[in-house]
Amino acid sequence: MKLGKISNYLVSFILAMLLMSFNDTYNSLRNQHIEVVMRMIGDEFLLQLGDSTSRIMPIKNDNGRYVISFEHELSFEPEILSMAAIKVVGQTKMPRKFIIETEKCSTNEVVHSFEISDNRDDSKMVPCKSRPLPKDCYNVYFTILDEENKPKPIPVKEKVVSADFSSIYLIVIGVFIIALVVFWKKRKKTATVHPDWIQLGEYHFDKKGMKLICKGKSEELSSKEASLLELLYANINQNVTREDILQIVWGDEGDYLGRTLDVFISKLRKKLEADPNIKIVNIRGVGYRMVLN
Repeated sequence: MKLGKISNYLVSFILAMLLMSFNDTYNSLRNQHIEVVMRMIGDEFLLQLGDSTSRIMPIKNDNGRYVISFEHELSFEPEILSMAAIKVVGQTKMPRKFIIETEKCSTNEVVHSFEISDNRDDSKMVPCKSRPLPKDCYNVYFTILDEENKPKPIPVKEKVVSADFSSIYLIVIGVFIIALVVFWKKRKKTATVHPDWIQLGEYHFDKKGMKLICKGKSEELSSKEASLLELLYANINQNVTREDILQIVWGDEGDYLGRTLDVFISKLRKKLEADPNIKIVNIRGVGYRMVLN
């Protein structure tokens, strides 16, 4: 796979993860804002009842319905609750389209409800607004009807899961980045190797330049040494007869004398000694073999 394609996939993946993370963050902030508004409604409601000391319990999100609960039992006229809600919503950037339901704690029965909407007279949407509810424990449920501005509910367990996934996103992105860096380094290393070079253990054999390169050090080869090394490498871990070597390397040049081949073999061994995994072995009565472990 080309580096460009991997980069494109990585960028697309990161953008997708960032978008998901942004959506989660935005949704979480929206929920936090609404919870603050719910507490403001509860506070205004208690103040209108003349209660400035009792507590409002932690706001809960019950599948998109925000729950306002109180420390003590209450007796009130529904109009007081509606006026408190309308006042606070008007002061904040809350969607002005919602339903408020009052449930009895002991039975979870809806004992009163009303709806607020932009294009309607709010006072007409509050039935039985002057009929007082007897003293009891009540929970107030606030449901947003504006789907466009309605945040998705994030229960506590899902928040934990979201945090876990955020960690997974970071780990996956980190792994992708590391893999990309490793791939790029390998590609760069491979790209620096000339096509005429042969990887020979720890050495690079430059056939055209007739030299051996190992750990940044370069050693020149004679034309005969280069030809001999290329022949042995072409038959790696196989026997090459003396006759084949003489025919291919020296041919009919007539400059071969006695133990000339043995001398060249010794020179190659010397120049390859930096890598103990490369050996040129003498096969008695046959010729030579280059062994690469």
